[in-house]
Amino acid sequence: MSNPIVIACLAAVFSWWFFTGVILLLVRYSDSASYRVRGFYAIASLPLFLIGFLLINFSAQFLSILAVYLSFIGALFVWGWLEYVFLIGIITGPNVSNCPESVSNSERFIRAWGTLAYHEIALLFALGVIFYLGWSADNMFGVWTFVILYVARVCAKLNLFFGVPRVNVEFVPKTLSHLTSHFRISALNWFFPLSITILSIALGCWIERILSVNLISDVIGFTLLATLTAMALLEHWVMVLPIPDAKLWRWMLPQEKQKVKHFRRKDYHGL
Repeated sequence: MSNPIVIACLAAVFSWWFFTGVILLLVRYSDSASYRVRGFYAIASLPLFLIGFLLINFSAQFLSILAVYLSFIGALFVWGWLEYVFLIGIITGPNVSNCPESVSNSERFIRAWGTLAYHEIALLFALGVIFYLGWSADNMFGVWTFVILYVARVCAKLNLFFGVPRVNVEFVPKTLSHLTSHFRISALNWFFPLSITILSIALGCWIERILSVNLISDVIGFTLLATLTAMALLEHWVMVLPIPDAKLWRWMLPQEKQKVKHFRRKDYHGL
C-alpha cells in the first residue's frame, strides 16, 4: 500500500465516490425545499467554490506531491459546487417544461439546450478561469482534472440526447424532473463510439505519461488523471451495460426516498 501509484488510484476513486455521494445526499435533502431556501443553500456553499479556485491558483506555483493533490481537490470543489447548484435547480436554464414527444430533433436539441444553458455557461466560465489561473504553470493537474470532468460530462449529455439503451434517473431530483423528457432510449448512437474513443485516447496518454516522467509528483498527478478518466469511461459503459452503479450511493441516502428507476429498451439484455 506504500506504492504512490496505488495510493493515488485509491485517492482518485475515493474522491469520485465520496464527492458524488455527498452531492447526492445534499441534493436529496434540498429537494423538498422552496426555491428561496435552495438559493440560500447555494450561497452558503459558495465558499467551497471560491476555495477551489484558490487551491488551483496556489498549487499551480509548485510541483510537489501536496501541491498535486491540492490542485486535484481544488478542481473537484469547483466542479462539485457547480453540479450541486445545478441539481438543486438554481443554475439550470430558462426551459423548465417537458419536451413534447412529436417535436423534430432540431427542436428537441434547442429545448434540451434550454434546460442546461445557464449551467453550461457557468461551466465554460469556470473552465476559462481555471485556464487563466493554471495554464503554463508548473502544476497543471488542476486544469487537466477540470478538463476531464468537462469533456466527460459533455460526452455523457450528448449520449443521453442521441440515445443509449440504459438511462439511470434514480437520482434525478424533483426540481429537474423535466430533464428526463429530453433523454432518448435507443440502441447505441453514432456518438457513443466516438466518446469512448476520445476518453480511451486520453487514458492512454495519461498512462504513457506515468511511464515516461521521472518526478514522483508527476507520476502521482498523471495517475490521478488516468484514474479519473477511467471512471469517466466506466460511467459511459454503464449506459449500455447492466451494471448496478446506483448501489454505490443508494445505501447512504434516506431510505424513504429510494425508488429504483431506469429507462431502458424493452428488448434490451446487455451486450
